Amino acid sequence: MLIGGAAVLVLLALCGLAVATLLQNQTNTPPAALPSDQPVVDQSAAADRSDLDSRDTDQSALTVKEVFPGKQLVPSDGGQTYQVLKTQAGTDCTVAATGEIGDLLVRLGCNQVVRATLRSPNGDYLVTAGLLNLTDAASAQRARDRIRQLLDERQGRFQGMVAGDGTEAVAKAAARVGWQVRGHYIAYCLVTRADGEQINSADAKTRDILYDMIEVYLNRGVLERRANGGVANQPTVSPTDGTASQSATRDRNPSGN
Repeated sequence: MLIGGAAVLVLLALCGLAVATLLQNQTNTPPAALPSDQPVVDQSAAADRSDLDSRDTDQSALTVKEVFPGKQLVPSDGGQTYQVLKTQAGTDCTVAATGEIGDLLVRLGCNQVVRATLRSPNGDYLVTAGLLNLTDAASAQRARDRIRQLLDERQGRFQGMVAGDGTEAVAKAAARVGWQVRGHYIAYCLVTRADGEQINSADAKTRDILYDMIEVYLNRGVLERRANGGVANQPTVSPTDGTASQSATRDRNPSGN
């Protein structure tokens, strides 16, 4: 009995040692995979977007290939086709706007314009549209707020770009113009009748063209792609826009010939 009791005590002692060792190992070894309520952060997601609020965070210059890549432009799936007649990219923003508007853009840091002249799907309208590259969102907003006043006071105008014979009206005729700010860019569009006649203020087709070019194509298309393909992940300011009329000019040599 004494020998049997001693054996039991030894066995219990050994089992206790094994349990203690097992518990020690569990304490010192981190769990391999524990369930967690924490969301998994995709580190690559931060590199899929670009902050358009400043050229400091959106450093790549615009190109014609990015903004107007082909001879035809379809603003949306299933939409009508605009014919691209001429494209231009440059560092002189005064080719896109004359007078005080051009001076304003320069003062606010505009260093690039990419634009194109197009013919509307029905051929009745000529369009010059493009993007102006300003220093930051604050500069773009200041330009937006001042442009309408300057147009109303006839202190400047957006300038259409002639694209060959039969397109002179885009630089000289009375026009409807629209503009919209997103980040440090101003998207703008100028619409004239191809025959040079005055556009009625209630012309629904002109409103459709302004919407197609500024909101659908340049904002949701070109700038959205740029925002999704950059190097930072910051919220984008909601776009704001304006429209106005500008009178005809008969004695000015059009820019961009």
